[in-house]
Parts: sequence; C-alpha cells; structure tokens
Amino acid sequence: MQYDRIRALREDKDLTQEQVGKAINVPQRTYAYYEAGQRMVPPHVLSALAVFHDVSVDYLLNLTDKKKPYPRKSGKV
Repeated sequence: MQYDRIRALREDKDLTQEQVGKAINVPQRTYAYYEAGQRMVPPHVLSALAVFHDVSVDYLLNLTDKKKPYPRKSGKV
C-alpha cells in the first residue's frame, strides 16, 4: 500500500511527519493517520506528496516500482 512508501520516502529524507505535513498543507496528526493507513489519502494529497517527493502517484500507490514522475505540464504543479 502507499502507506509504506510515503513513510519510507519521508524517512529517507530524515524528515518528521510535521515537516511533511507543513510542506503539503495538512496537520501532522492527519499525516500520521495517512502513514498508519488509518485514513484514505485523498487525491489532492497524493498529488502534493508526489510533487514534494518528486515521484509519480503510481509509485505512491504501489502500482509501479519506478519513482520517476511523468513529465509535468509547464506552469502546472
């Protein structure tokens, strides 16, 4: 599940849940629920996490092992 991946990505960067939460504009407690699999991660948060970690949403969802995101449209995040 994506829960393991979002935790691993955060830990690989030595970041706290609070730091990632602030970066993607969600409270630390909410982010902790996402990592623990206690809440579904909404699409807008998945997108923000993908941009923040520079990976594809497919990678976060464990649909692929390739981290590299698809090319983004210019001017859009």
